[in-house]
Amino acid sequence: MVNLMRVAASALVACALAVLPLHAQTYPVKPIRLIVPYPPGAGTDIIARTVGQKLGEVLGQQVVVENRGGGGGVIGADIAAKSAPDGYTMVLVTSTFAMTPALQKPPYDPVRDFTPLILLAAVPNILVVHPSLPAQSLHQLIALARARPRELSYATSGTGTVSHLLTEWLSSLVGGMQLVHVPYKGNAQALTDLLGGHVSIMFSALPSAMPHLTSSRVRPIAITSRTRSTAVPQVPTFIEAGVADFVFSSEFGLLMPARTPREIVMRLNTELVKILRLPDVRERLATQGADPVGNTPEEYAASVKADLARWAKIVSTAGIRAD
Repeated sequence: MVNLMRVAASALVACALAVLPLHAQTYPVKPIRLIVPYPPGAGTDIIARTVGQKLGEVLGQQVVVENRGGGGGVIGADIAAKSAPDGYTMVLVTSTFAMTPALQKPPYDPVRDFTPLILLAAVPNILVVHPSLPAQSLHQLIALARARPRELSYATSGTGTVSHLLTEWLSSLVGGMQLVHVPYKGNAQALTDLLGGHVSIMFSALPSAMPHLTSSRVRPIAITSRTRSTAVPQVPTFIEAGVADFVFSSEFGLLMPARTPREIVMRLNTELVKILRLPDVRERLATQGADPVGNTPEEYAASVKADLARWAKIVSTAGIRAD
């Protein structure tokens, strides 16, 4: 009878342990999925694989990068939002994550359905013009645009993209710039036509513009970072050029499904901050023109909310509509 009671007690303990939350056990006990909502080979993919490999080494479990492109990042983000909040799914998002809700209603709530983990890195954008344009500075460019309303064209990688919203934001801040928008299906096509002189002005991520800056095929006007970039120290910031509020960097951050356990979020954040300080990781990110950040989940959450509000206002003011 005693033995029977012991067996029964052991069974009850085993059952109790079996229903304990997975995060209460040793985490992680299986590979972690890192969704990249863009095609392989892009800057997002390189950043994800660089950080993912290091994180896997630290945790003792593989971090599997899963490319789920489509919908401007919406498809991959939606998959993450609908995944189990068990610490085994994260998604790498860019600045378009905060821009998209201003243009269309995604199948998720950008705040309610996610747990911010960390802002990994930021990449400044640079305003460049074709060398034929008689403008050597931002002041001269603004004056030229005001004097020739709807004569100057600007290229973007599509309606509602970073390059589009940055141009509209700048126009709203300085006033009087009536430019003609020429949207393309991607950054490469837009840059090609800028180089060919078919369009005059463009905002580009710094890494994409760098080869053409060194060959003088485009003229830099100003950079969107708060301080000058070591990659192009001769290029002034917009703050220096007289537009104090115009500061922006394309951001690369990690989100997890809402209700992911706090202890898992904090452990991952702590390890990722350490990883971003590693010399080889910083060097790898630098090849993408990215500056490591590594903030807290609370800081990243506040940043996402601020960006959502900012882009909603800019899109509304400019009257931008999604294609």
